[in-house]
Parts: sequence; C-alpha cells; structure tokens
Amino acid sequence: MPPLRCANAPAPASLFVQLSMRRTAQSPILADILLPLRARAHHSVARRIATAPAAASVSKTQWRARQSLSSSQFNKRLFTTTTPRKATHTLFNPQNDEDGNEMVLEITGRAAKRLSEIMTKDSNPYLALRIQVESGGCHGFQYLMKLVTLPAQLPELPVSEEAAEESEIREDDTIFSYYPDNSPAPSSSDLTVPKIILDGPSLELLKGSKVDFTMELIGSQFKIVDNPLATSSCGCGTSFDIKI
Repeated sequence: MPPLRCANAPAPASLFVQLSMRRTAQSPILADILLPLRARAHHSVARRIATAPAAASVSKTQWRARQSLSSSQFNKRLFTTTTPRKATHTLFNPQNDEDGNEMVLEITGRAAKRLSEIMTKDSNPYLALRIQVESGGCHGFQYLMKLVTLPAQLPELPVSEEAAEESEIREDDTIFSYYPDNSPAPSSSDLTVPKIILDGPSLELLKGSKVDFTMELIGSQFKIVDNPLATSSCGCGTSFDIKI
C-alpha cells in the first residue's frame, strides 16, 4: 500500500520557522544553541523576566536581588589568586624615597639560608650581613660586605650617638629580615632571623636590588644582583656604575 500524504503538508523549512517562533518560559529558543554559554544565560534570564505573568508584579528590592544574583552568577571566577606574601620585611627604621615608596633590598632564599648556616655554626643568632656602598673599584662604586653582631634589643628611634657607639646600629641604618612564606611571622623585634643592615646612602643606591648567595668557580660569596640603578658592573660583581 503506498504511504498516505497530506495534500496541504507544510514544507520542512516552514515547520522549523514555526517551532523557532514558539517562545515559552519552559523551552529555550532553538537558535539559543548557537549562542555562547555566557550570552545564552543572559538571554535566558531576560526571557524569563519578559514572559513572567503580568499579575506577578516585581518590587524594586526583588528586581535588584535578581540583578545581583544574575551578575554574581555570570561573573564567577573559576580561579582566585592571592598576592604572595613577601619574604623580606623591614625590621628597623624603614626609609622612603622621594616618591614616597619604601626602599627595600630583597634577601633571596639562598642568601637567607647561608646566613642561617653561619649563625648556627658560630652559635650567634644576632649575626647580620652589613652591606655598604663606597666610591672606588673599576666601575666607580663597589660593594663592601661584612658580618657584624647586632645587640639583643633594637635601640629606640632616633638612635642617639651613645647608642650608636655602643652597638653596630647607627642613626641612618635600616635592617631587613627574612622569613619564608610558610613560616609564622616573627615578632617585630626578633633579631634571630636572617637579616642584613644598610646605611641610608647605600640603601639609596641599592633599592630594588637583591642580595643573593652564589657558588661559582671563583668562589662562594654574597652578591648584589638585579640592581635597577646599575648600568654596568665588573665580572666578579663587586663593582658597578649607576645612572646619573
């Protein structure tokens, strides 16, 4: 028996158009599948609001709640990032530059580890690395470093002349300490952590730099690296030139 056919059957294209024109609150538009996921969600919320019954009036509070909810849903961040905590902290007498930014000389993990080893070996937790810049060397300025012993307690600011003579901490000195991110923060006056000490003029020339501990063929040493003010330096890294 031959199949029965409707004499006035609509064309397939006409059926597609009729189905796509049926907008109900329960079924999405067929063309929505062509939209990106974010735009599709916005479109869905707008369609639900547009097709809501007229009798169900929406107050301003409800409208704002809906807007806030939809905004929070669409603006969800898949990943959250937090600013890592700095390992180098100013322990004593912070100094700012002309722009009001704090001047810091960063201590690397290798330098802090080597300082800890020296402190343990010498049984002296108050050892600190003093870094000083003086004129000289083959490039105009040179780094001078030596180990010094700090007092068990920090002096009060401003440092008096008598206190400066009795201890290694001078009036314009700044002390930086190091502790890793996964360790509890020490107290503001803890002098048993790895630390460095600089005078004011030296800090001006070394701000933004790092003190590192390197192991090379010429020997192991503490070294200043990544000095933003240095235009050139010697091969051993103990002398440098600065931008004028």
